Amino acid sequence: MMSINKGKEIAEGSSRPTPAGPGADQQSPPALSRYESQKRRDWNTFGQYLKNQRPPVALSQCNANHVLDFLRYLDQFGKTKVHLQGCMFFGQPEPPGPCTCPLRQAWGSLDALIGRLRAAYEENGGLPGGNPFASGSIRIYLREVRDSQAKARGIPYKKKKRRKLH
Repeated sequence: MMSINKGKEIAEGSSRPTPAGPGADQQSPPALSRYESQKRRDWNTFGQYLKNQRPPVALSQCNANHVLDFLRYLDQFGKTKVHLQGCMFFGQPEPPGPCTCPLRQAWGSLDALIGRLRAAYEENGGLPGGNPFASGSIRIYLREVRDSQAKARGIPYKKKKRRKLH
C-alpha cells in the first residue's frame, strides 16, 4: 500500500533533500532541476499507485479512467477548503469561521501534476497518441475542478494572457 506521505508529496510538489555523505558528489550524475526531480517523483508515485490497484494495472493498460481515479485519490491529501453548496460560507473568499467542508487538492496543483505526468509518460516510452494524461476527459475534469473551486471560494478564475513574442 502507498504511504500517506507519498500522496502528500506528489500533491504538494514537495522536494526532499537528498542525503550527502562523504564522497557523495563523486561520479554522480548532474543534479536534477526541481521540476525534473518532481516529475520523476510524480511518475514513480503514479507507477506505485497502478501497482497497488487490485488487480495491478500495467502501464501499457493505463487509461484516462485510471488517471481520473488517481486524481480523486489525491484529494484526501489536499489542503484547500472547498465549500459545499449547502455551506453558509459557500462563495465567500474569506469565511469568518470554521466549517466541516472537505479539504481538496487545489486545481493549480492538479493541473501542474498532469503537466509533469504528461511529459514523463512520453519520456518513459509512452506513445504521444496514446497518452492518458493528454485525454480530453482529463482536461474536462480539470476544468470542472477549477470552476467548482472558483465558485465555492467566491474567487473568479482569470486566465493569464499570453504575451506575444516578437
